[in-house]
Amino acid sequence: MSSFEELRKTRIEKIKLLEKAGMEPYPATSKQDYSISEVIADFDKIAKKSSINLCGRIMAIRGQGGLIFININDGTATFQGLLKKDEMEEKVFDLFQNTIDIGDFIEINGKLFITKRGEKTLQVSDWKILTKSLRPLPEKWHGIQDEEERLRKRYLDIIFNHDVKEMIVKRAKFFASVRIFLEKKDFMEVQTPTLENTAGGAEAKPFITHYNAYDTDVYLRISPELWLKRLMVAGFPKVFEIGKVFRNEGVDAEHLQDYMHFEFYWAYADYNMGMEFVEEMYKYIAKETFGTLKFKIKGFDIDLETKWQKYDYVEIIKEKTGIDIFDTNIREVENKLQSLKVEYDKKGLNLNRVIDSLWKYCRKQIAGPGFLVNVPVMMEPLAKRMSKNKNLVERFQPIIAGSEMGKGFSELNDPFDQMERFVEQAKLREEGDDEAQMMDGEFVEALEYGMPPTFGFGVSERLFWFLEDKSGRDCQIFPFMRIKG
Repeated sequence: MSSFEELRKTRIEKIKLLEKAGMEPYPATSKQDYSISEVIADFDKIAKKSSINLCGRIMAIRGQGGLIFININDGTATFQGLLKKDEMEEKVFDLFQNTIDIGDFIEINGKLFITKRGEKTLQVSDWKILTKSLRPLPEKWHGIQDEEERLRKRYLDIIFNHDVKEMIVKRAKFFASVRIFLEKKDFMEVQTPTLENTAGGAEAKPFITHYNAYDTDVYLRISPELWLKRLMVAGFPKVFEIGKVFRNEGVDAEHLQDYMHFEFYWAYADYNMGMEFVEEMYKYIAKETFGTLKFKIKGFDIDLETKWQKYDYVEIIKEKTGIDIFDTNIREVENKLQSLKVEYDKKGLNLNRVIDSLWKYCRKQIAGPGFLVNVPVMMEPLAKRMSKNKNLVERFQPIIAGSEMGKGFSELNDPFDQMERFVEQAKLREEGDDEAQMMDGEFVEALEYGMPPTFGFGVSERLFWFLEDKSGRDCQIFPFMRIKG
């Protein structure tokens, strides 16, 4: 029998001892008069009470003989308890000593006092088991060392890794700040479908599943964009959505296959107004979440307070690679990518994809903050053309630490132009580009009823990953893991 199996067997035997003593090892009810953080914050006042009840997980047990010190944590803070054999019922003390382990959840009753060493403490007069743990927690100072095991057992990582717990708190603040900012600007939160007949609104490969009730294959959405724009057709002036999107593509530090995403749409606004709005929003989110506008990200020193630059898509590629994207071909761009030792996907290859790979090489050299502008129409099937240059679209992307942190544009509301671009995207799909956008005739039909001039913007939780300067898997609470074995 392994040492783990022996420990587990011993703890099961302790459950029997608890039951024999008339104590339910997994009771439904508990009594918690205060959270531990409340006791610490208002100790002098609460200490005047004759007794209080605290609850939490035992994180440490020390002492011997007739004295036992414990540390319990209830998720808000850690607090010390003291059991004295000569100041409580002997059988109650002995039962604790014989059955309780680190990791168990307990309820303790007693009076607050301060030890000679100045430690705020609860002297325990009685206790109750709330949950008997069967598995020992990892050793406090080392935790789980294996990366895969750490993510698989994230709940243990959170217990012992303060940075992970703080990251999760900041993640919650991040999405709360998005919601607060947009609602203050009179945007209305909505929810749109996750299952779709047509996966649209972005260039990505979708997940496919089967809808049993209708006996048809459907897609998990890659973006809520086309649904939200239908609401602009319907007459709502400002809407936003925060929710999951799914993209059946590769996984790396900056890309995951299911993640949180938010988009907003603003009637009678354009991408110039949008740039000012997004800069203000990013500063608000950063300040509310992290308390600062200065960050160290992937080796770049980023100050969101500085003047945001504008980067010309066409000119930057020409400056850094010598390629004029309006006067080139796939072979020339491929040769340049190979000479620069840039890896790129050769499946479903077309000019758009190789130019995009060239841009990704260039962007890694741009610190930001700023906005990428002057993107060719062939790269964006959903944005409005510029009135002064029909080869470009009114689109921007915030650039931070060598990567794109969102996308916004003056939305294409011309149904004829939209249909033409869907047709071009359909040709790319037929040629093997499974990330090209699908034809959505119902969306074009909605546009034929009329959509006002609109600005739209979307960004994923990758913005949080970057500001936190960690990988996507580290910044998700429970990232997807392969089935063990």
